[in-house]
Amino acid sequence: MEFKDIKSIVDLMKKNSISDFELEKEDFKIKLHRTDGNKTENVQLQNYIPPAAAQVAAVPAPVSATPEIPADESNKPTDPEIKSPMIGTFYRAPSPEADDYVQVGDHVSADSVVCIVEAMKVMNEIKAEMSGVITEILIDNASAVEYGQPLFRVRPA
Repeated sequence: MEFKDIKSIVDLMKKNSISDFELEKEDFKIKLHRTDGNKTENVQLQNYIPPAAAQVAAVPAPVSATPEIPADESNKPTDPEIKSPMIGTFYRAPSPEADDYVQVGDHVSADSVVCIVEAMKVMNEIKAEMSGVITEILIDNASAVEYGQPLFRVRPA
């Protein structure tokens, strides 16, 4: 599991007032506990070997849910982002043989469809919800996306 995935889970916990979250997959376990909005979150990551094995798993030191990021504002993009409203698969076009909904440089309005996110075999059209010019496409076609993950950057017009 990558850091961005953990951050997405923490953001979901905050938005939905969830205080505990636990996920266990094959050789990975994550347990998140959130106290209140003013305190830090506790994160425990464990890599373990299933009970059938005779070895004891090593447990890494707890990882902070909010690592320090340099405050260098000069490299930070200034254009607003169109973010994924759900977890799913990102598609730039309505079908493999169709043209992409948008390209870099295209003007979009709030009602413009910019992509599709497939979730549970349902194709969900994603609208720009802002007017402007597409300055950057941040995701490769047919890639998995997380809730709140930036898909496009738009220069307001």
